Amino acid sequence: MISSCSLTSELLLSFYGKGAKECPSPNERIKLVFSKSKQFDLIELEQLLQSVGWSRRPLRRVRRALDNSLLKVGLWRHDEKFPRLVGFARCTGDGVLEATVWDVAVHPVYQGYGLGKELMVYVMDSLSTMNIERVTLFADPGVISFYKRQGWELEPNGRRCSFWYAN
Repeated sequence: MISSCSLTSELLLSFYGKGAKECPSPNERIKLVFSKSKQFDLIELEQLLQSVGWSRRPLRRVRRALDNSLLKVGLWRHDEKFPRLVGFARCTGDGVLEATVWDVAVHPVYQGYGLGKELMVYVMDSLSTMNIERVTLFADPGVISFYKRQGWELEPNGRRCSFWYAN
């Protein structure tokens, strides 16, 4: 069962920056927060990505990728002393018409509770507020069914790309 959090807007702003939003949590004692503003510790991000089976990437290139991304979203387990990154997604694009979603990950300990879906809803809502008309998603074959359940359509050749179009 997913419960709602009760963090104040002042606390969200001070810890996680503008646009931060509470995420429904599978455990009432765990507070989860989406943020587009909070800086990422590259080591922590790398650990998250490795926890889902991705290979290492040079940190300087990861920093450049983040710097050149249109949108970066972290899903944080709130702790006033040491918030932990438990989910991540980023988007590239022109910022006007099109965007591509990359690198969606939720730590295995937090999988199976609908947090990946919540992360994608937050990403898509954020892109919608930017008036993005078309979104593509690159995903590994093992997670295509996850995205299909959310309404994504597989590209015509059935490879790694899915598409979503604004109504």
